[in-house]
Amino acid sequence: MQPQVKPVEVVTVAKTAPIYHPPLPESIESAAIEWRILSPDVMQAYLAAIEAGEEPRAAYYGLTSQGYENLSMTMGEVTRYIEQILHIVGYYKDIDKENEEE
Repeated sequence: MQPQVKPVEVVTVAKTAPIYHPPLPESIESAAIEWRILSPDVMQAYLAAIEAGEEPRAAYYGLTSQGYENLSMTMGEVTRYIEQILHIVGYYKDIDKENEEE
């Protein structure tokens, strides 16, 4: 007596792997910046303090008008870039949600 052979049924289910969406990085928390305009009067007071031996414990950095404009334009470009990246990430997250619903 031979054993009875039953055909094997193979079922293939195509299913896409879930897409990992890493969390966005923490938001930027900028520190406060104290701006001082070094006018001739302020500079004279600063130089007088230096001559009197009462130098303030602050270092001053200067920007030309063009340098300030360049800094401002660069920060605007950084802001634009971040907003565009966030829109792109949101677009792909929305596509993934639509695919999961189907």
